[in-house]
Amino acid sequence: MKRSNSTARRAVVALLLSGFPGAAAYGQLRPQTATAGILRVCADPDNMPLSNDKGEGFEQKIAELIGREWKSKVVYAWWPVRRGYFGRALNGRYCDVAMQAPGGLDMAGVTKPYFRSGYFFVTRKDSGLDIKSLADPRLKKLKIGINLLNADAENTPPAMALSQYGVIGNLTGYSTFFSDQVRPEDIIKAVSNKDVDVAIVWGPVAGYFARKSAVPLQLTPLAERDSLSDFPFRFDIGLAVRRRDRALRDSLQILLERKRPEIDAILQDYDIPVFPIQATAPEKSTDASTAPAADSTKRAGRG
Repeated sequence: MKRSNSTARRAVVALLLSGFPGAAAYGQLRPQTATAGILRVCADPDNMPLSNDKGEGFEQKIAELIGREWKSKVVYAWWPVRRGYFGRALNGRYCDVAMQAPGGLDMAGVTKPYFRSGYFFVTRKDSGLDIKSLADPRLKKLKIGINLLNADAENTPPAMALSQYGVIGNLTGYSTFFSDQVRPEDIIKAVSNKDVDVAIVWGPVAGYFARKSAVPLQLTPLAERDSLSDFPFRFDIGLAVRRRDRALRDSLQILLERKRPEIDAILQDYDIPVFPIQATAPEKSTDASTAPAADSTKRAGRG
């Protein structure tokens, strides 16, 4: 179903592009042309586990790896990740590389994926819950935590799929726009604190913050696609450059392939749950479908 593919992809773009209200508070940025010896990377100053202004995110570890390999200085254009991130920050020449972009993104040139992740049910290990599908009838009675976007009547793929099962009134929404008071880990803490019975969370956020939980948590992957709505729940993630910068995209692709073990090790260090990547060419179509993945998850770098 192409419609569910494209709708879900737009929702994932919106999820990846959630963040702070604007870029002005982080300094006066200016568009620039690419400079030899400098790798200009767009990064959110407070959006772990992706990035922060202390250099602690996994995206930044990968950016620094690229910089070392190319003997280039990594310079960050601090840009809160939300609407306009690709259209303004990347295509507006405030940076040359964005470290996360879903496959099939039509507003940028995207490399082959360097990881593939998806959505997970997050429960307390002591809860006895073994939710594995959105079709589980218990979801109509449980308190469910879920990220909500509230943009153009679209939402995250699990939120849209749940509505097909009539699961609406028992949802607790957690914002994807963060501040000092609203944090990305809030949805995970809600499970630990029993504010919700189960949460449905994007893999990198689920894996990273579940590891930090004082209460043992369990992550169970959603299926490749929902059996009722056909929404995909797993997505390829690559690096993004401007569409015209094919040489840069291809050079990044060669480096990603050569440094695959090191990149996998970085993802593993951050407990990013990943699925096997199907080998594909760099995205050329504006409506490319996400590649199928195996049913079982693994930690990056492990079989």
